[in-house]
Amino acid sequence: MTTERLDLPQGTLELLILKTLALEPRHGWGISERIRQVSREVLEVRQGSLYPALHRLERRGWIAASWGTSEHNRRAKYYALTPKGRRQLESDVEAWRALTTAVGHVLDAG
Repeated sequence: MTTERLDLPQGTLELLILKTLALEPRHGWGISERIRQVSREVLEVRQGSLYPALHRLERRGWIAASWGTSEHNRRAKYYALTPKGRRQLESDVEAWRALTTAVGHVLDAG
């Protein structure tokens, strides 16, 4: 059975990145791999989408970047959630749950 990959709705990638970084700081490839694994390989975040999103989040002050060494002994930029980003994540999760509940109601209506 082949798993079909889905495109993310606008703004969803930022939410997934913030959620991933809530656990621990990660480098870009680690973020995309975590999203892929947790989504059971349905969501694949490409570099062309990931890095612009990381830069947007950094400009907003929701994440901070610092250089470190990866598990493969390579220099990598690690991203961490800031307190402002943690508050944004909480707000976004609440809004996402309200939205998906409302959409579910419409889809289930007879």
